[in-house]
Amino acid sequence: MQLTAKLIQVLPLQTGTGKNGEWKKQDIVVETDGQYPKKVCISIWGDKASESVLQVGNVLDISFDVESREYNGRWYTDVKAWKIDLVGANAAGTPPSYPAPDMASAPPVDLSGDGTDDLPF
Repeated sequence: MQLTAKLIQVLPLQTGTGKNGEWKKQDIVVETDGQYPKKVCISIWGDKASESVLQVGNVLDISFDVESREYNGRWYTDVKAWKIDLVGANAAGTPPSYPAPDMASAPPVDLSGDGTDDLPF
């Protein structure tokens, strides 16, 4: 899945040691754009994003997976990012600018309706 959202908070880095060695997890909170903005907490495991990308106010393009697991009869859902990129100016919702067409060089259009065309109607 993919999401484009503005970074609004970087939570404290969590580290530890497990059976597979050392791990680190960075949680971030992003806010979507639109009529009804939503806040989403996303977990980043390992070194998937640099500190320069994780600056509050940056608009991010986040590729992620959603996973749920059951523990003691309750369900817990994680949103885990596997790729995070900084959005460029045009990708952030600003439409690209195109040059206006040159109407002076367009061929003339005959709107007289004198029946000289070959259309059947």
